[in-house]
Amino acid sequence: MASVTSSLPAAKNPALRRTVTSASVDMDASTPSTADVSPFDSPRQSPSSTSLSSMSESENQKKSYGKLLDTYGNEFEVPDFTIKDIRDAIPKHCFERSGFRGLMYVFRDMIYIAATFYVFHNYVTPEYIPSKAARVVLWGLYTVLQGLFGTGLWVLAHECGHQAFSPSKTYNNVVGWVLHSALLVPYFSWQMSHSKHHKATGNIDRDMVFVPRTREQQATRLGKMVHELSELAEDTPIYTFTMLVAQQLVGWPNYLLTNVTGHNNHEKQREGRGKGKHNGLGGAVNHFDPRSPLYENRDAMKVVLSDIGLGLALAALVYLGNRFGWSNMAVWYWLPYLWVNHWLVAITFLQHTDPTLPHYTSEEWNFVRGAAATIDREFGFIGRHILHGIIETHVLHHYISTIPFYHADEATEAIKPIMGKHYRADTAEGPAGFIKAMYKCARSCQWVEPSEGAVDGGKHVLFYRNYNGIGVKPMKMEKQ
Repeated sequence: MASVTSSLPAAKNPALRRTVTSASVDMDASTPSTADVSPFDSPRQSPSSTSLSSMSESENQKKSYGKLLDTYGNEFEVPDFTIKDIRDAIPKHCFERSGFRGLMYVFRDMIYIAATFYVFHNYVTPEYIPSKAARVVLWGLYTVLQGLFGTGLWVLAHECGHQAFSPSKTYNNVVGWVLHSALLVPYFSWQMSHSKHHKATGNIDRDMVFVPRTREQQATRLGKMVHELSELAEDTPIYTFTMLVAQQLVGWPNYLLTNVTGHNNHEKQREGRGKGKHNGLGGAVNHFDPRSPLYENRDAMKVVLSDIGLGLALAALVYLGNRFGWSNMAVWYWLPYLWVNHWLVAITFLQHTDPTLPHYTSEEWNFVRGAAATIDREFGFIGRHILHGIIETHVLHHYISTIPFYHADEATEAIKPIMGKHYRADTAEGPAGFIKAMYKCARSCQWVEPSEGAVDGGKHVLFYRNYNGIGVKPMKMEKQ
């Protein structure tokens, strides 16, 4: 498949630009339609989320949006393709799932973990390495390696949660429940909230993952008036770095316990389970309580099964700690566990946070637009081999999450011509660029607001702004 790389016109500041990759291929007009969209791929329709599948390009262009600018000053156009266009472009074999092949990847990752433990436990000892400092460094390396291998297993359990692991739902759920429980993840509880994230990606009112603050929410948080945000002093780099470290250390457990970064509109939960509940400590919004507003009444038993899995895993860890010593368990399991959490937060943050990405209010959001509000990045051998491509093929994953990871590269190449300029990828500098992007996005993506030149529907398309002097300045608003 031939491909070319192109970029949008550079922003006014040449140092501020985005990399948008598109491919040009001759598509076989006889490519058959693919299977029906699964519940994990399609949102429940509402009056405010009209599907683009029924909206032609000409109808879409009739709407007035005004001049929309991303953080870098590049003009943005609302996507005009349909989910059918995406699905029809993907070769049919990319949808095929093999439970045997998936399990072989599980065994491979478990072998990596077991072999690493065997080598370090038997050879990184005073008998072989007399220097204590050298042993400390090597055991530090052990925690990093096991964290990466553990993240690989996490990704495979994530495949199970999307039914991309095999054609059997029961097989998927058994494997996913075991793997995620071993990593202290409430499998079914996470699966259900993550499904809602996929059904509302980029929706400022309903998304479940890294929902940015609006201009009004940012002003409230800072104790300032909305019109004053454009006049605030710049954050210090050390403050940004400190907040980033805190996010990476406690972001994942905080999300499970308090729904931090998820939407906070629980009063709208249709069964009334969200009445009086809110994100944060004491808000009763979490992934462990069957009464949590993140779920429906019918989901209670799944939450309980998730808690049972966690209970069994914790009991095993307590036994091992008492048997082999808690200091040993800290190195063998808990420090690698923190590394797994770090990678999960970093990956998710950078999949959904970038100066080029829009967010939408419910008035202008739909599934196709939301899925396009994601970005692919590059993490080299580690990303593609150890982490199963979750970093490199996330845009495709948001369109059709049942495609297994080992077909995702091919499917990604197939949808690039359909998405065209709407496909986002930041692959500059590979793994180093991925790490740098964490700081870059933390500095430049502080809240979202409409573009100053937006009109009508464009006022419901939001972009990141900041008071660090990066890119387009926040709107100047008159005092009321």
